[in-house]
Amino acid sequence: MQITLILNILGFLYLFLAFTMISPLIVSLIYRDGCSGAFLYSLAVTALSGAILYRTFPSKKKELSHRDGFSIVTLGWSTTAFFGSLPFLFSGSINSLTNAYFETMSGFTTTGATICLSIEQLPQSILFWRGFIQWLGGMGIILFSIAILPLLGVGGMELYKAEVPGPTPDKIKPRITETARTLWKVYLLISALEVFLLCAGGMNLFDALCHTFTTLATGGFSTKSTSIEYFHSPYFETVFIVFMLVAGINFSFHYRLLLGNLKAFWRSSELRFFLFVFLIASLIIAVNLRFNLFNSLFSSLRYASFQVASILTTTGYSSKNFGEWPVLSQYLLLLLMFIGGCTGSTGGSIKCFRIMLLLRQGYRELYRLIHPHAVVPVKLSGKSVSPEIMESVWGFFFLYILLFAICSLIMTLLGLDLITAISSVAACIGNVGPGLAAVGPAENYYHLPMLGKWLLTLCMLLGRLEIYTVIVLFIPEFWKK
Repeated sequence: MQITLILNILGFLYLFLAFTMISPLIVSLIYRDGCSGAFLYSLAVTALSGAILYRTFPSKKKELSHRDGFSIVTLGWSTTAFFGSLPFLFSGSINSLTNAYFETMSGFTTTGATICLSIEQLPQSILFWRGFIQWLGGMGIILFSIAILPLLGVGGMELYKAEVPGPTPDKIKPRITETARTLWKVYLLISALEVFLLCAGGMNLFDALCHTFTTLATGGFSTKSTSIEYFHSPYFETVFIVFMLVAGINFSFHYRLLLGNLKAFWRSSELRFFLFVFLIASLIIAVNLRFNLFNSLFSSLRYASFQVASILTTTGYSSKNFGEWPVLSQYLLLLLMFIGGCTGSTGGSIKCFRIMLLLRQGYRELYRLIHPHAVVPVKLSGKSVSPEIMESVWGFFFLYILLFAICSLIMTLLGLDLITAISSVAACIGNVGPGLAAVGPAENYYHLPMLGKWLLTLCMLLGRLEIYTVIVLFIPEFWKK
């Protein structure tokens, strides 16, 4: 493993992060909210740290190995969350390192779990920063940096594999740098469209920007304590549903759609499965709400479809306090936390790709009990899935459930009730945000014990980097030559 090269790239990453702090600094100066000094200090500390690493450990222009890629991605996410927390601390918006780091990791990993008690009272630049770090994390700070890595003479494919560790990373173009730039162009284009539609509906530009940041990132941070419920607008909710679903779909599909390749967009069985789950879950919950909570079918469909889109895509917005919904509806939303969006999207959790493969593998085993000598390959989108991919999927699923069980157990040992413990871990490792009971949409994570916050912070990181990228660093063989 090339320690010098890793530190050099981390230094460059901190310099880039310092550059991104200029935007909230400008917002602070515009609104005169008193946080410009906090962002200046944060920018200076981050830039100085990055410059020291970048200059002290010059790049020798060597190709990255897979070990280097895993190390850079994990260390990059862990340490940028620290530097990203500095504006919260220097401005006094958050009173402790634990809470500030929790909030920042929640932002960068697009989880959306918050410890802020009164969001409306936060300065505008801090609200902007909360949304902006989710937008950056949505496509990935590391992935964004890949577009600039050629300046360092460093290859980017290993970083891309570690940053997008799905079963089959989808290279849109032959060169990884072009892929990164293409994905970001699509990301920017869709973001601009959502800002326009929100402003056209009467939302002010500041709120439109902040909510666009957190919609496309499937992050869920809002500028309002009551989230989207604050606006009480079917129009806004419809816009958010559309763009949450867009964000939950593989972004390479959007690129192909923009090129007019409709067949590639609808040929994906994963996409069809994703939309099928959304429709079925929305209908079941709508019926449950109609007969138990609302007198109107329209209201039932309105709130059910919004909440299903929000939880399935792991965005975490709320248009109603679903913690007060019937048990069946809450249970279905909890199950959706384990499914997530499509691979190549900004969503988290297990992902539809893996869920589909597990279901088809299960069906194949049942079929082979009836026809022992039949050769039945597992297929996806008309193509046979290799045994290596199936082994990877089963390994990921086992680790995901194991970590969920262990972390839930620890949370109960810390004194949390069962529903709070289970849903908080499910919400954080799935990068969803709000859970149930004491961490429901009308509550937050502020009251949790400090050890619980650090554990959930780790869950966010594991979920965002899809477990393997982080866990592999703790395998002794990883450090052997």
